[in-house]
Amino acid sequence: MSSSLAGKSFNPEISQPKAPTPTQQRTWVKGVLIGIALFYLALVLFIPAFNVFMQAFKDGVGPFLGNLTERNFLHAAKLTLLIALIVVPINTVFGLCAAWVIARNQFRGRTFLISLLDVPFAVSPVVAGLMIVLLYGRNGWFGSWLESGNIKIIFAMPAMVLASAFITLPFVAREVIPVLEEAGSDQEEAGRTLGANDWQIFWRVTIPNIRWGLLYGVILTNARVMGEFGAVSVVSGNIAGQTQTLPLFVEEAYKQYATQSAFSAAVLLAFLAVVTLILKEILERKTKIKDIE
Repeated sequence: MSSSLAGKSFNPEISQPKAPTPTQQRTWVKGVLIGIALFYLALVLFIPAFNVFMQAFKDGVGPFLGNLTERNFLHAAKLTLLIALIVVPINTVFGLCAAWVIARNQFRGRTFLISLLDVPFAVSPVVAGLMIVLLYGRNGWFGSWLESGNIKIIFAMPAMVLASAFITLPFVAREVIPVLEEAGSDQEEAGRTLGANDWQIFWRVTIPNIRWGLLYGVILTNARVMGEFGAVSVVSGNIAGQTQTLPLFVEEAYKQYATQSAFSAAVLLAFLAVVTLILKEILERKTKIKDIE
């Protein structure tokens, strides 16, 4: 027995467990981080969103559709769309102009102008609404002049448009500036050399080069306009059937214990958000493909 054991050689590689390789360690860490991220997303996003959908459809599709035909809801939806139809083109034109000035020119104060574009990101929406009230309210800087001309800004659609425009001011410019800088001005200069005027260069050279970034900024602007709550709530007065947008309708319906109406409107807003995310993903892929080409 002892001789047979003595005849066997001792191999430390077989008797001792192998230490995990760096690749195995990275895989383990990656799995843990992914699990934490998914748990956090489920806790703060997926479960609350799923619960809203469940509450909206708990009585069936019929009551859900009935909630979407209420007079106040329809007015809120129309007003939200109208504000978006006004604000998105205005900020698109402004964003294009600002992006072209910043990307195509070097001038004193350029850095300051870029910083000014980010002010709406830094200012609370409620503070933005208050600034508009202090300017155009009855006791504001222009209040007496507006009142003498019987022009109503606060607690009316003009103030809601101003608030939404301020909040969404940077989106188009911020998306177009890096695209313009990356594209450069060589193609535009070549167009001028060939005899094209500025308008032809803009439509045939500049716009094709920035179209995906521009559409991306427009989609973000539209999504933010439709979902804006803080600034609009300050300047609108939240009057049902008059100055109530969809986010304000959700808040008011929930406070009045009309929870089914609130959840139905919230589902519609969530659906618009999902559509926005899908379009955003499509445009990001288009942009990546263009960069590769």
